[in-house]
Amino acid sequence: EPEAALVEKIKPTKKGHEKTKPCKDRAETVKVLNAMTSTSLRPATSNVFGEGPMLVSDIPQSCRNTEKDAPGGIILGIDEAGRGPVLGPMTYGCAFWSPSVPDSSLPKGLNDSKQLTEQDRDRLLLDILDSHDVGFVLRVLHASEISRNMLRPNPYNLNAMSHDAAMQMIQAVLDAGVKIDTCYIDTVGTADYYRSRLERVFRGKGIHFVVEKKADSKYAVCSAASIVAKVARDRMIGAWKFSEQSYDGNHDFGSGYPSDPRCKSWMGNNLADPVFCFPDLVRFSWGPAKNAVEDGGVKVEWEADVNKEEQETKRQAQQMSAFLAGGPSKKQKPRTGFFEKQRMTRVEKLIQI
Repeated sequence: EPEAALVEKIKPTKKGHEKTKPCKDRAETVKVLNAMTSTSLRPATSNVFGEGPMLVSDIPQSCRNTEKDAPGGIILGIDEAGRGPVLGPMTYGCAFWSPSVPDSSLPKGLNDSKQLTEQDRDRLLLDILDSHDVGFVLRVLHASEISRNMLRPNPYNLNAMSHDAAMQMIQAVLDAGVKIDTCYIDTVGTADYYRSRLERVFRGKGIHFVVEKKADSKYAVCSAASIVAKVARDRMIGAWKFSEQSYDGNHDFGSGYPSDPRCKSWMGNNLADPVFCFPDLVRFSWGPAKNAVEDGGVKVEWEADVNKEEQETKRQAQQMSAFLAGGPSKKQKPRTGFFEKQRMTRVEKLIQI
């Protein structure tokens, strides 16, 4: 299947992932997942704008509700991988199945992915893909998306991104016609606040939310979500395809965590451009990246910032002159917060061209 057709399955619209549809069957699910993880398939726009990709698997027949008001519903778990690294994406996984499905149809040995070996994680992902009773969703927040959100004038922090990614996945499952009975989530931030936000957003859907620390080691469905997120991220990093065509980088960056010696070495040797600095594998909003850019990048002065400084200097000089002359000082009216956050300045002179 052409790459363009696969991208259509995972790319967001201008409004995000509101219209992301499930794959038609398990074969298509596996094909798209393999493309995402083995060739770092991603919509080109996600490198520079908007949200990263989201894959919704085919919906197991045992999870479909044949009657709108049918009792019960599926159980669903959510967990993430790659929250702390300075390199690569953060991935959110969601897994779900019907509680009526026998244990024999579910993967054996599910646990928090961090407590398992790489071989066990790979085996469990294969078991998840082989089971026609287990569905899943994978949402990828690439480093470029994280950087854009955290470095914008009005920062969009990682906790808020995490909460919104989880809610996108829940909504995608609901939009596929699946009724959710209980949702287990490994908490990000304060559990009570997170739970109350979820209950408010999904009020009237009949979902019971369980938001706890270490949920990925307590609930099998949360463990399965952890496996999806962790294996997907590890494979993406291992097969990373740099979007910068002129960049000839290597993959010897270890785990991507700032404390990893291989990651430190890679960061030190791969500040490849004096202006743009690193490739978009790097989270520019992380401290080590900020420091490296500050130390090794070209200093850039933005005209808007210079103008703002000049205006402030001019204002202070006018106030001092008025004070020394004994006249009243004209105080500037404080600006509305919106203009300050957007860094919008007053137009003082119009030039006709």
